[in-house]
Amino acid sequence: MQVTRAAGTVPDMTDLSFATEPLTRRGALLSPDAPGYDTARRVHNGLIDKRPAAIARCQTRDDVVQALELSDRRAFEVSVRGGGHNVAGRAVTDGGLMIDLSPMRGIVIDPVRRRARVQAGVLWRELDQATAQHGLATTGGVVSTTGVAGLTLGGGIGHLMGSCGLTVDNLLSAEVVAADGRCVLANGHQHEDLFWALRGGGGNFGIVTEFEFSLHPVAQVTTGLLVHPADVALEVLRSYRELAATAPDQLSVSCGLVHAPDGASVIAVPICWTGDARRTDSLLSALRLRPPLLDTVSSQPYPAANQLLDEGFPRGALSYWKSAFVGQPSDGLLESMVAAYAEAPSPMSAIVFENLHGAATRVEPSATAFPHRGPGHSVLIAAQWQNVDETQENVAWARRTYAALLPHAAGGRYVNYLGADEPDAVRAAYGANWDRLLTVKRAWDPDNVLHLNHNIDPRG
Repeated sequence: MQVTRAAGTVPDMTDLSFATEPLTRRGALLSPDAPGYDTARRVHNGLIDKRPAAIARCQTRDDVVQALELSDRRAFEVSVRGGGHNVAGRAVTDGGLMIDLSPMRGIVIDPVRRRARVQAGVLWRELDQATAQHGLATTGGVVSTTGVAGLTLGGGIGHLMGSCGLTVDNLLSAEVVAADGRCVLANGHQHEDLFWALRGGGGNFGIVTEFEFSLHPVAQVTTGLLVHPADVALEVLRSYRELAATAPDQLSVSCGLVHAPDGASVIAVPICWTGDARRTDSLLSALRLRPPLLDTVSSQPYPAANQLLDEGFPRGALSYWKSAFVGQPSDGLLESMVAAYAEAPSPMSAIVFENLHGAATRVEPSATAFPHRGPGHSVLIAAQWQNVDETQENVAWARRTYAALLPHAAGGRYVNYLGADEPDAVRAAYGANWDRLLTVKRAWDPDNVLHLNHNIDPRG
């Protein structure tokens, strides 16, 4: 398949008769006047309001191949949607063809070999439930409505990263439809360059239709939230910093400046501990120096850990994110984030610290495309609001807060947290792996068909 279209080409919109025909026996195309079109074009971030010329609702790998062939014939710009959770909204194209993988929801668990085969439309909530039936799990997103595909391709920070590594460290193989329509299996023995790039390089190199993961024995965990009032936020953040610096691999701890359901500003500490439950109290003693407003930490099935933050990131909320990596958070950083959060115009917004440690940091930066392997923290500034008229002030708050964060940043960016207005941050997201990723991009997508992502332009 020879692709000749350029990025942003506007297709002929006078003939949409193609959209009345199925891709295959099960897959279908939706035109803008078709039932279900408006639902299918919507993604998690309510700020994204784009209208594709057509949506290819793919059920099979062959549907994806045919969708790419259609995009070639019609000179459509292509976007690819998995779970649709990415804040930048690159899953949707205006006037092009959205290849929608969300109907592809197959999961096959091999409990003996501890393997999972997962199609590209699966959400982490669904995979967690499927693996939990066998007392198994792999590192997944900390919001259960996140798609498996997007999180994996960007790296995969999650509760189990201290003991099991990032999501990409657990990826064993990937079934890929390349930009030219070829179908290949990439793993440690076949198409090794592509497999390396898929582990953190985003959706630049092909459309992954199925993932194979290694699983780990994880059944009951100690998980929940500790919530304190805002007037002790600095004290809690310092306690979090000290605990994170010495945390065992089995302990996942993060810290968020958020608002309670009644609108009160609070600081919440999500916990996931996969070790001996009898050690919980001693591990968390520093975070319980004052009686918390809320303490839900208890023994629960692992999927509960990945649902702790779901209500804080509701589907349809208008969202704008900024983020950076930091090393050991200084008092100055903690003080500036507490002060910034006090000025947040929306009670839906949050500032979240996530601790990178353990197995995830014992992998060489060049071993996978995800390069950020040093111990430290990801700081996410998540502006969220409901009224579109409040967009300007909420975006401005996020940018001001990010400006206060930057002097403390350690360099690098997490590709899964990049916004739509940060093309210059892509190199920072890939760091020292950029040149190798560029070589792989030129080999697998030289025409940049798959450019609606945090793009590695083959022209360099």
